[in-house]
Amino acid sequence: MLSNSKYMNRVLITGANSFVGKSFIKFSKQESIDEVSLLDKKPEEINFSKYDVVLHLVAIVHQSKKISEKEYFRVNKDLAIQVANEAKKAGVQQFVFLSTVKVYGKYIPGAGAWNESSTCDPEDAYGKSKYAAELALKELEDSNFTVSIVRTPLVYGENVKANMRSIIKLVEKFPILPLAEVDNKRSFTSVENLVAFIDRIIEKRASGVFIAKDEKGLSTTELVKIISQYLERKLILFSIPRFIIRICTFVYPKIFDRLYGSFEMENKKTLEKLDFLPPLTVEEGIKKMILAYRSQKW
Repeated sequence: MLSNSKYMNRVLITGANSFVGKSFIKFSKQESIDEVSLLDKKPEEINFSKYDVVLHLVAIVHQSKKISEKEYFRVNKDLAIQVANEAKKAGVQQFVFLSTVKVYGKYIPGAGAWNESSTCDPEDAYGKSKYAAELALKELEDSNFTVSIVRTPLVYGENVKANMRSIIKLVEKFPILPLAEVDNKRSFTSVENLVAFIDRIIEKRASGVFIAKDEKGLSTTELVKIISQYLERKLILFSIPRFIIRICTFVYPKIFDRLYGSFEMENKKTLEKLDFLPPLTVEEGIKKMILAYRSQKW
């Protein structure tokens, strides 16, 4: 049975040394947190009986032609189900599954922001395997075993890698960029806000699908201006014609979509259900990330 104290739950993170996992250990208000590597132990070898909550972070995330769809499903779906089954048998009360916005599929400009109830039509192996895991996990839920699914857009923060770090490097190295007056809006999630969302989900033992994101989105122009401000780098922005953007988006779809495309999410239902507001604004989150980057140069 979960403790009466909202922060006295015993939490096990499956997936050691991940960006989100290390951030959860650092920023969470939970007082008892362990982590385990599923590279070192099989699910049936883990003693889940010591824990109230399992936070499952293991996943193949970034797309690679070297990874088959079968492998995505083995890790992202099958392994998650094995862990959940073992946890349930051992008496764990809550299973928190970190999912992804990739379950929705391709973002269609003008169609409105995705929310907790939006139709899921994943396009790639990552999104398909995560959505299949969501559906299978919900089948395991009962009155003694709560399943909480957390979908999030791009997560940033101290020691972040991948796309956000690439943008930081871009602003740091190139003082002149073609990113003036970019008319888009993208949702982001500070990792500290994500941890606070998960803490609240655990505190309320909340069941269902949740979207964890910062309170508002940013245009690419706003994002690079905030980054340059806290990097203390002078930045000159200029615009390029829309037809050139369209051509480049066709030739380099992933890169130009991330810079010029929109990607909006709305999480009104999550905030109402959790009675919660994220503690950091997006500006505060980016400031903390950049100050950490300047001091550590990760």
